[in-house]
Amino acid sequence: MSHLPLIVGFGGINPAGRSSFHHAYRRLIFDKLDQQNQQNTLLGLATLTGLATYQDGHYFNKSGEQLPLAALLSSIQDQLLNSTLIRRIEPDCFDVNKVTFNKVATLKSTADSSIRFTLRKRHLPNIIPENWTITPGNGQDVEIAVSGNLDTILPDFKTAQVQSAGQLPTGFQPGKLYQSRNHPRNLQMTIFSASDALLSTGIPFEDILNRLSPDQIAVYASNSIGQLDDFGFGGLTKYPSVGKRTSSKQMPLGYAQMPADFVNAYILGNVGATGGALGACATFLYNLRSGIQDIRSGKRKVAMIGGSDAPVTQEVIEGFRAMGALAEDKDLLALDKLTELNDADYRKACRPFGKNCGFTIGESSQFILLMSDDLALELGAEVYGAIPEVFVNADGHKKSISAPGIGNYITLGKAASLVKNMLGAESLQQRSYVQAHGTSTPQNRVTESHVINEIAKAFDIKSWPVAAIKCYLGHSQGTAGGDQLTTSLGTWTYGYIPGIQTTDEIASDVHQSNLLFSQQHIEVGALGMDTVILNSKGFGGNNASAPMLAPHIVKQMLMKKHGQKKITEWENRKVATLARASEYDQKTTLGLTKPIYQYDHHVLAGDDLEITENSIRLPGYENRIDLNTANPFSEYTDE
Repeated sequence: MSHLPLIVGFGGINPAGRSSFHHAYRRLIFDKLDQQNQQNTLLGLATLTGLATYQDGHYFNKSGEQLPLAALLSSIQDQLLNSTLIRRIEPDCFDVNKVTFNKVATLKSTADSSIRFTLRKRHLPNIIPENWTITPGNGQDVEIAVSGNLDTILPDFKTAQVQSAGQLPTGFQPGKLYQSRNHPRNLQMTIFSASDALLSTGIPFEDILNRLSPDQIAVYASNSIGQLDDFGFGGLTKYPSVGKRTSSKQMPLGYAQMPADFVNAYILGNVGATGGALGACATFLYNLRSGIQDIRSGKRKVAMIGGSDAPVTQEVIEGFRAMGALAEDKDLLALDKLTELNDADYRKACRPFGKNCGFTIGESSQFILLMSDDLALELGAEVYGAIPEVFVNADGHKKSISAPGIGNYITLGKAASLVKNMLGAESLQQRSYVQAHGTSTPQNRVTESHVINEIAKAFDIKSWPVAAIKCYLGHSQGTAGGDQLTTSLGTWTYGYIPGIQTTDEIASDVHQSNLLFSQQHIEVGALGMDTVILNSKGFGGNNASAPMLAPHIVKQMLMKKHGQKKITEWENRKVATLARASEYDQKTTLGLTKPIYQYDHHVLAGDDLEITENSIRLPGYENRIDLNTANPFSEYTDE
């Protein structure tokens, strides 16, 4: 019997804010919200970024002045809105006017004299060049005379050629919410986001564990390029060449699967399955596929899926710029027929399916908690949606590794077919939409629009709505699929498909005979869409498409499978679950919660285990791990 993988919790952080309970989604459609929802969204951002605090029933601004909530939020509303989404890169990331770009140079001595300078003894190179003469100086100094040439590196700086990015809300510092111990930014974001997703369920994790064997849980999380700031691989590769000492943490904390490792070690204490798939822009959906397969097969009952990318560093941006992939400032000015950099509208740097010139980098960390349908009913879990399958296909033979190919036609076609076969042709044709990869490159606007348009034709979809949320958030690399997923969940609560508002007009080379591109938010109602197809069209031929079912569709399916009695019991159990979840949301919106971080907590060693040939018991866990493994190849063996 197949088990339906249900989304029972989600959380994270991206340029729009906190993901859980649709806070980030609400930032995207802020102008469509009523006053209460606008206020709640602003308050969450204010406490997240340190512009407001709450204590003993009172609200305070950053200066410590007590103000009524309405007055406080009114005074900082513009600041909050301007310090989210895509914008000019801020000093918290790096100084765009002073990007390190040192120059290699050769100093040449004159014919009648050598090059002379003074140096501290401890700064002497390990291997003294043959053309150096060293004499003692004052104290710890030595005098150097160089005959001939001296190869050196001159400190230098330049103005960044790319000055836009999707950055986390200004002032949000995840490392200050727990003892981060020099963790790379990615992993700081992971701790916040995975905690947010887990706590959003309203179900204590101990209650989940007590229903399961410890190995019935899985964690699949990673990113596409590792941790590339100075605390990870970035420092590992850079420090020796700039005269800094490599630390013991940079190498291990740089690995791309480290988000999963951190969730296992410091949040869940997971001893079940784990892993981190890598697939460029499709990385999140690759990890999602692993969790879906586990739950559908019955191997696992719970799977936490996630990704965390923090690529807003000067080195990563320069690497993508050198590829010709990013929207450079000069090209943005040319698109808008402007000449002065100060006139550039960085908000509109990313323009999916419009006249564009490259993608905009972004940072994000997104996690969801999947649960099998039977366990979700038993625990009274809320259901935000379900994902029946993730389709993955490569591009086949390629001329260039970065060129698009044919794999995405297959993945999107299979996803559309599954929706049709599960819910019927009418549902696919009239009540589904696509979350496009939508990177804002000239090549993507043509190739992805052709993919979606051809699939729409094949399935007789006359006007398929296409969303592209990178216009707000930027491209968070391997976590991009997570941004698409968590944002899409908001449509089933607030009833809007976010419009592609940064694109003034659809480019003439975009295929759209059977598609609907809207620059305005599309009002469809909370029940108007049965499904959304998440689409990732990744570098190197990593394509993935995942149909996601609306909660009202999932509840119909659960009713058919489990019957009215079990559904009624589930609805009764949900009362307590939703109350705990709401309490968490309210406290977090007020800035009163901290992420889960269990360092050096309940650490077990081999001697702590009770081991028999049939099972292993772990202290602190309710149920044993069953060691009886059936022979899957009995037809090949004597038994």
